[in-house]
Amino acid sequence: MRHDPDAIMLFAAGFGTRMGALTADRPKPLIPVAGRPLIDHALGLAEFVPKRVVNAHYHYQKLKNHLAGQAVELSVETPDILETGGGLRAALPLLGPAPVFTLNTDAIWTGPNPLETLRRAWDPTQMDALLLLVPASRATGHSGPGDFALAPDHQITRGPGYVYSGAQILRTDSLTSIDKPAFSLNVLWDIMAQSGRLFGAVHRGGWCDVGRPEGIDMAEAMLANPPELLP
Repeated sequence: MRHDPDAIMLFAAGFGTRMGALTADRPKPLIPVAGRPLIDHALGLAEFVPKRVVNAHYHYQKLKNHLAGQAVELSVETPDILETGGGLRAALPLLGPAPVFTLNTDAIWTGPNPLETLRRAWDPTQMDALLLLVPASRATGHSGPGDFALAPDHQITRGPGYVYSGAQILRTDSLTSIDKPAFSLNVLWDIMAQSGRLFGAVHRGGWCDVGRPEGIDMAEAMLANPPELLP
């Protein structure tokens, strides 16, 4: 089995309720930022990945129509949404058994390609998951002290300091051990952290959470004037 990722799961199944009226008749990934739907920004980052899979649930037919003709496979979750963990497990027949990239589709990035950053830092001999993090002070559109603390050896634990950006590389073999149809990947991360195999890397460029309507203006402003790269 391959130990390096050759597939990516792009999460696009959520209801987008925080977007209010903007998602009344379409899924959040089809909301435009700087003239392009969010899903297209995400797919642009993943151009180099051989297998690309998008999950869908809410208004999935509109997302299916948008992706028609592209080299992307759709994993439709019906009748119920499966959350990130359940959705990833359901898509494994399309993704294959090797570790995978996953990417949330409701963020905008500047600076180095986040997936390339992850690929360079990935070490399957030490890691079951490698999460890309953003310092809480640089997390545009996101409030709070952060999700993870980062140790000098790059292991991560729950705590303040860094925000999970929505990009990662993840081994998927443990997904079958979770006895729930719908569950968050947080469940898997906690298992990996207990065994010392949950790691983090830091994104050097800009990142903006587009989870609320005001995030659109923030993201467009960041694209127009990107922040300086971290050293």
